[in-house]
Amino acid sequence: MSPVLMPSKPAISYSHVTKSFGSLKAVDNVSLDIAEGEFVAIVGGSGSGKTTLLRLANRLIEADLGTITVEAEDVQNIDPVALRRRIGYVFQSGGLFPHLSVADNIGITPKLLGAPAADIAARVDELLELVQLDRAAHRDRLPEALSGGQRQRVGVARALAAKPRIVLMDEPFGALDPLTRDALGDDYRSLHRRLGLTTVMITHDMTEAILLADRIAVMRGGKLLAQGTPGELSTSTDAYVLELLRTPRRQVERLNALLPQSGAA
Repeated sequence: MSPVLMPSKPAISYSHVTKSFGSLKAVDNVSLDIAEGEFVAIVGGSGSGKTTLLRLANRLIEADLGTITVEAEDVQNIDPVALRRRIGYVFQSGGLFPHLSVADNIGITPKLLGAPAADIAARVDELLELVQLDRAAHRDRLPEALSGGQRQRVGVARALAAKPRIVLMDEPFGALDPLTRDALGDDYRSLHRRLGLTTVMITHDMTEAILLADRIAVMRGGKLLAQGTPGELSTSTDAYVLELLRTPRRQVERLNALLPQSGAA
């Protein structure tokens, strides 16, 4: 994928941001700009600070130090509820309300924003089509009646319901089986392009990050170790970053050794 040129005003900007939980610095003096229209994956192991960094952007967590701007506006000057309603958020395993139907889950943010019922119904139908779920078959189902992949598609639809320009995704495909994960990742990437979204995705899977994102930010121990395209990261001098990049190659080598070559009897 070709690198995205950074505009003068990024969609999201972190400047010297720090967040501590007691004696633990979950995010330690991180600066990162995310361009409008860019797909950025934040990669790192458990406890690296990647999810904390994501949640600071929509004030699910408050920063201790530093400045975060969304569309050139300091998030501290935006009501946190209003901020969250203008930024889509996709949780791991969908995060759907279990007592609400698919249609009501998708329509909840437009309803809270005061949209007319007819407009909400039309938007729900539009989004079900967008995430490739049959309207008649899924509209009135409860989340428990859906497969994991279907729940995650509904989660994506809900995140897009209020037509946000920015979508945050927290390990969105991690709990899915490999085939569903692959298909949903590709489908979301297509939606990202088609709708002109800015997407920030948390993942621990370097292969997924390389395949989906324009740019990758690598975190460890609360610090941002490196950022760039896969090609740019490959020139890093950090041993952890290089080890992460080697993992997909090692997997390919092992698979090639174990699987028969194409066309072999």
